[in-house]
Amino acid sequence: MPLLCWPVTLPAFTVQDLSSLRAQIVDVVSGSAFLFIGLAGFGIALVRRQSGARLFILLGIWSATYGAIQLSHQSVVLAALPHWLASIAPFANTAMTYLTVVAGALCFRELSLGKVRTFMLFIALAGVAIAVGGVTAFVRTGNNSTLIPYNNLLAACLLAVLTVVVAVRRFSRKYLVLQNQRVLAVGSLLFAGEALFVNLSRPLGVHSPKVLDHIGFAIFLSSLAYSGLQLVLASERRLLSIESELRIARDIQTAILPERAPELDHLRVSTTYRPMTAVAGDFYEFLAVDRDRVGVLVADVSGHGVPAALFASMIKVAVQAVEPYACDPKAVLSGLNRTLSNQLRGQLISAAYLWLDTEKQQALYSAAGHPPLLRWRGGRLEHIESNGLLFGVNAECDGYPVCAIPLRSGDRFLLYTDGVTEPENAHGVAFGDTRLEQVVCDNRDRPASELSERVLAELRLWQTDSLTQGDDITLLVVDVV
Repeated sequence: MPLLCWPVTLPAFTVQDLSSLRAQIVDVVSGSAFLFIGLAGFGIALVRRQSGARLFILLGIWSATYGAIQLSHQSVVLAALPHWLASIAPFANTAMTYLTVVAGALCFRELSLGKVRTFMLFIALAGVAIAVGGVTAFVRTGNNSTLIPYNNLLAACLLAVLTVVVAVRRFSRKYLVLQNQRVLAVGSLLFAGEALFVNLSRPLGVHSPKVLDHIGFAIFLSSLAYSGLQLVLASERRLLSIESELRIARDIQTAILPERAPELDHLRVSTTYRPMTAVAGDFYEFLAVDRDRVGVLVADVSGHGVPAALFASMIKVAVQAVEPYACDPKAVLSGLNRTLSNQLRGQLISAAYLWLDTEKQQALYSAAGHPPLLRWRGGRLEHIESNGLLFGVNAECDGYPVCAIPLRSGDRFLLYTDGVTEPENAHGVAFGDTRLEQVVCDNRDRPASELSERVLAELRLWQTDSLTQGDDITLLVVDVV
């Protein structure tokens, strides 16, 4: 059976084209490699956005720029480009040539500290100014080397400072963020040596192979990339260490909170505690005297995270000193204020304390700058406010007014921190007291634990998925049965 053949048209290469291609093959291959590696590194760093990604983004730009410059000088590459792209190649080449120094200065700035970091920023800004002037001169006169001597001088200054800093141990310890700069020192010295050899040999008529430039630059870029990888790994180790410490801190904080609500004859208590981060500045405690009498304390330290959690843990110790006065809200809050105020170092704490005595059918309530106590009774929701100063304002303050509240079967009390009412939706509108009251009214017949779940569910619905929890949340619901 005869084979069917289709004519295949191949590009027509002359002997001169092939000779030119052989002469430019090193630059074409090297330029393509630098361009591909630079763009790939830039893309990966941009997507991952981990610590140290900025250095790899800059290295990617620098490598891609170097590769593009090499390719734009090759006639065989220009001949293969579309006409419009080939026409702008000289302008792009001129701009990239001048901006190479800027990319290098910004890369080394990511590894520098102190005065050297400031100097690298100065080099980058000066490089931008020279680039603008050089491109402008090229557009006007067609001469792409008008300011190249100044650009080369800037590059020499950059390379000289880099070499001295990485080679002299005293300077590297002071001005580099790296703990081990040996690889960077070797790469920098080899690159500087190659550049010095090339620039001294050319005036003497000695032309070194162009491949040496590519090898030297590749070694230098690799040493910078290795240094960046050192920073990334060190940062990840620090993050792992911090996460481990936060887990321990969370376990410790969980241990200082009550394991469960106290078992009481005529009271049912539900607790909800949701930290914004691994640890929280919210705190609650029960001062149970017997099965008929209990004190409920809720506190909220200003701020978030570890500092707030440390102060919250101090409240646990301070509570032990006021436990004998559990039946007196004024004495409890005054004692906590005196104990904590001298230790808070500018932090403030709001608190609310509710004493419940089902035998006498009476409750006592007082607070220190805290959101109001909510009481549901007979189809109505009441706000009960009885506030004194926040803890940390005045250590000698004992002006915490006490409100006496008669207890009845069916009463429901809510103690909470502002993390319940302050969350905002996508339009910046806070959940607010009104919305909380509506949820309480709509779920008046549900048990205390189910009401707590409904409040959390409504908070999640109020906030969009893109919005994270903005504050620590603590909610205690007490039902009189």
